[in-house]
Amino acid sequence: MAFESLSEKLGNVFRKLKSRGKLTEADVKSVMREIRLALLAADVNYGVAKDFTAKVGERALGADVLESLTPAQQVIKIVNEELTTLMGEKNDRIKFASKGPTVVMLCGLQGAGKTTHCTKLALFFKNMGKRPLLVACDIYRPAAILQLQVMGEKAGIPVFTMPQGTPPPEIAKAALAHAKEHGNDMVFLDTAGRLHIDEALMAELQEIKRVAEPHEILLTIDAMTGQDAVNVAKSFDEQLQIDGTILTKTDGDTRGGAALSVKYVTGKPIKFMGTGEKIGDLEPFHPERMASRILGMGDVLTLIEKAEKAFDEKKAAELEEKFRENRFDFNDFLDSLDQMKNMGPMEDLVKMIPGMNLPKNADLRVDEKQIARTEALILSMTTKERENPDLINPSRKRRIAAGAGMKVEDVNRLLNSFTQMKQMMKKFGGGHKNPARRKKRRK
Repeated sequence: MAFESLSEKLGNVFRKLKSRGKLTEADVKSVMREIRLALLAADVNYGVAKDFTAKVGERALGADVLESLTPAQQVIKIVNEELTTLMGEKNDRIKFASKGPTVVMLCGLQGAGKTTHCTKLALFFKNMGKRPLLVACDIYRPAAILQLQVMGEKAGIPVFTMPQGTPPPEIAKAALAHAKEHGNDMVFLDTAGRLHIDEALMAELQEIKRVAEPHEILLTIDAMTGQDAVNVAKSFDEQLQIDGTILTKTDGDTRGGAALSVKYVTGKPIKFMGTGEKIGDLEPFHPERMASRILGMGDVLTLIEKAEKAFDEKKAAELEEKFRENRFDFNDFLDSLDQMKNMGPMEDLVKMIPGMNLPKNADLRVDEKQIARTEALILSMTTKERENPDLINPSRKRRIAAGAGMKVEDVNRLLNSFTQMKQMMKKFGGGHKNPARRKKRRK
């Protein structure tokens, strides 16, 4: 995931800082040098890294830090604030049209993920109650239109196309008329890219902009391109006056320097970030949350939002009731595992818990295969066994283990863990031993 290497390096710097107690001016300068090296190693633009450490260093040399009883914490606080400022301070949202469909134009180099993220973005707003329309304006890349159609069908979003050879500006113009006629309140233009920036590409994009008059022009930037992303963003902004960027493929690179550089160089915010390969793997970019994650402080708000999206409200209420009444069984456990998987890779979720992505826990790995093995064991049980695990005797254990391709010891381990979990739920969930809580709920 993006920023892992930076997070680890900054963690090492801050641990050294904490061990020094009082700080001198020489200590601060040494720390700033290490932070600058950490940023450069994360592929942050040199000018950005230099200016960032200059600002942090200037604030860190103030009396309130050097004379503080906890100078290390003060420096970390300053770094957190400056990181947040560097990435934009707050989440910038899409500007909606006051009348007619809101037009969002996506642009970027070939391979940056425009088509994929055009669909992800449309799905994001569909889930918010909008009626989006995807428009295939990339007539050059082989199978680009087909890719958009396949993804649109998967997301349940209509795709507007025109006969082969129709110029992209004409496609965009016709798509707007189609959207007005069919009640689509958002239009997403998937434009063509090139392997490099050239005059022909920019001329076509400028013509699409003139015809479609987009309310938002978003540049897709591959997080893995590092410092090159700065030059790309600068060029597109100069030619098109972009409104923001979408950082793609943040799950595939541990550096993430592009995110720390683009906003600084262009002045345009990162509005969204792609977090995985699934069609729903798109998040609004929150600078303050990302800064917190980089510094190992976790990201509880994003974790809660993921849970709210993944967990069915009705099922969650039913599970809560079963927790309190100690009626939780293996069927419920299986449902919980399914909904947890919808939240994304377990490793990424663990890192959102404050402190869990610190280097001292860097070796922590959540074994996704173990979850699959647990599911296999539960699915090998009969309906009655899942509802009443007390029925599972030695012969049933052997059958369950054989059905899952595992050992009896694995069945015993699962049963023991489940029993402990139920005991803990009974203790903290109330069960029948907490009449005060039940009376409170009846009120």
